[in-house]
Amino acid sequence: MAETCLFYYITDRSAFGSNEGTRRQRLLEKITEAARAGVDYIQLREKDLPTRDLESLAREAVDAILRVRTDNRELRTALLINSRTDVALAVGADGVHLRSDDVSPVDVRTAWKACGEGATGRKHPERDPMIGVSCHSPEEVGQAAADRASFAVFAPVFEKKDAADAPSVGLALLHDASRANIPVLALGGLTLTNARSCLEAGAAGIAAIRLFQENDIAAVVKHLRG
Repeated sequence: MAETCLFYYITDRSAFGSNEGTRRQRLLEKITEAARAGVDYIQLREKDLPTRDLESLAREAVDAILRVRTDNRELRTALLINSRTDVALAVGADGVHLRSDDVSPVDVRTAWKACGEGATGRKHPERDPMIGVSCHSPEEVGQAAADRASFAVFAPVFEKKDAADAPSVGLALLHDASRANIPVLALGGLTLTNARSCLEAGAAGIAAIRLFQENDIAAVVKHLRG
């Protein structure tokens, strides 16, 4: 088992009701809660939003995390934007999360460097981006490592209730994937009961939506790191 456990909260504001204003407010509160609890990464995954609305929400998320960092400089939660390098650069996010069929992390780093050299919109132009990549096989994890991703998210480890038609990869493949020269986070059907088995299989951490959104995040972090 890894000495430390990385945590990756993936957002889904649709779980917070039908009123868009309420959704955004509750999501920002959850992002703040996650940052205060010491979650390592947060992925803003609101794929249905138009670019302007996504950028607006991302700016608010960046500001929320920065306020937490100001209150406690030991906290270093990184905000990643799902598949939108342009939005991440525009709002000063820490990086991006890429689909398995997305552009290469190498291309993202090239764009990030070019923007840092020539643009004024970035808050942290000197930093390399954090790049997570979704993977579904050990081979994809190996490719993500070769392409200089920061970490891989391996899924779905367990069968999800709302996606029974998506076969789970299981702990054995997670174990194989975790041998790659890159941190591998387990995703898919995780609960407080089965998450520890992912760490025992070699995962560097866990990624989840419901596990964080439906529970006290500080309690989840304490339970799994303890």
